[in-house]
Amino acid sequence: MARDLNEPLPRWGQEGRPLKHGSAIRCRQSSAAKVMRRICYASSLVVGLIAAPAATAWAQNTTDLRPPSAFENISDPQTRSRAIFSEIGKVLTHPRCINCHPAGDRPTQANDMHPHNPPAWRTAGTCFSCHTSRNYTLQERATYRSIPGHDRWFLAPIEMAWQGKTISQICEQLKHPQRNGGRNLELLHDHLAHDDLVAWGWHPGEGRDPAPGSQEQLGDLARAWIETGSVCP
Repeated sequence: MARDLNEPLPRWGQEGRPLKHGSAIRCRQSSAAKVMRRICYASSLVVGLIAAPAATAWAQNTTDLRPPSAFENISDPQTRSRAIFSEIGKVLTHPRCINCHPAGDRPTQANDMHPHNPPAWRTAGTCFSCHTSRNYTLQERATYRSIPGHDRWFLAPIEMAWQGKTISQICEQLKHPQRNGGRNLELLHDHLAHDDLVAWGWHPGEGRDPAPGSQEQLGDLARAWIETGSVCP
């Protein structure tokens, strides 16, 4: 059964939340990361021994995106605009996006969005101790098959947090320059349609479900939403 996009998203990342699945992190060897490598690799083995296999909790009817033409039969522009943004919401509320838009100071991982393990924090500046400029496929036994990576691998600013919010609240947030990275609607469209970090959501590395549809489809939907008045659900 598909999740109602107007239901609030779960707020993960607080201390004390039990881990449902293991975290497999294998840090790359470097003089600046020897200690972190031991911590990361040990976590992947220890947690892997006690964790259940990862579940694909987000895979219900969200692998595709409908094109703007699918909404042309909605005659009222405002109603059509709301429907288009609800389709965009399939991407924005997918774990590939939500995990890096946490409401707290700790990122989340995997489709169940459990707290990042090894522990990582918004202000710690330690992401690149394990994450590199590209996805890294693991060659050793671990509960994850790869470590994600990008030149700009970091959390979204706290004012851009999405976890714990409804799709309507996320929509209003995206329209507000003080809560969307200083973007007007045209810059917002360019970000969704062309930003290479956003593009990572469709190329997340081995062992991860990609975001629904494609970045090109997301850009087309964003353009149609803006042209119909950028109305929120």
